[in-house]
Amino acid sequence: MLNFEWYRTFKAIYQSGTLTGAAQELLISQPNVSQHLSSLEAYIGKQLFERQPRKMVPTAYGKLFYTQIIESVERLEGVETDFRHIAISKEIAMTCLGAPREFFEAVMADRLGKTDVNLHVEFGTTKELMKRLLKGDISFLIATQKQEEPNIVYEPCLDETFLLIGSPGMDIKPFSQLIKAGALHKAEEWLCDQNWFAHNSDLMIIRRYWLNNFGKRPPVKPRFIIPDFDSVLRAIQHGNGVTVIPDYLVKTQLKNNQLQELWPGNKKAVNTLYLAYDKTKAPAEQVEMMRILLNMKK
Repeated sequence: MLNFEWYRTFKAIYQSGTLTGAAQELLISQPNVSQHLSSLEAYIGKQLFERQPRKMVPTAYGKLFYTQIIESVERLEGVETDFRHIAISKEIAMTCLGAPREFFEAVMADRLGKTDVNLHVEFGTTKELMKRLLKGDISFLIATQKQEEPNIVYEPCLDETFLLIGSPGMDIKPFSQLIKAGALHKAEEWLCDQNWFAHNSDLMIIRRYWLNNFGKRPPVKPRFIIPDFDSVLRAIQHGNGVTVIPDYLVKTQLKNNQLQELWPGNKKAVNTLYLAYDKTKAPAEQVEMMRILLNMKK
């Protein structure tokens, strides 16, 4: 699993130019810095720096990678700073929340200053974070699906609709004509011939959309699997490809014509996200603060 600390370490090495400088900035040991960098390079399959005596020189891919991630990294670091400031300035108990990173950025980050909640946030998948919720390491979880666990309460907080979207310059007239003519088999073939981007290899979101509209599993073979929705969208905006993605992540891009919706489908593929917590452990005041933060009606 990708660790955000690897991104932070990469940024520190890039900006300081040395492993020692990065270690001093991050207040960790130099071996830890080296381990973070090696793990990140192994994960993405690319060398990010050339190791030279007393200097770390970014490769061409390292420079490109830096430009792609720096805005998101600095934004998350700013959120972290806000958390610390709130925790110091107010006598309110710290609330630990697990959530998908893209959900937190798109839905929650802009609302933090509107409540009195103090948050410690951890990113991950529902499966990973549910284990931490059951152990008591976190108090709340934004879950993409329900799991049958004792004492765990699920309160609906958002309905996400999966959209079929493509690059802004794509010529989708042939596809639209096939849909209009009711030639779903031909339309499916057209889609399969496109450059597909996916968030993960199990194609969960794509599979849900396909089952709703074509009645079977998708025969799609993605050219690109990128475990970050922001990177997927950025690549599609500046390239030529398609994907299926939750609607709340692309509202702005669709409005600004930076992406286009190819087809709303015959039947919407909708999934409910939940605020999950252990009813025997979560204090009532913290539950209410989380509802307010998520604009939930109770």
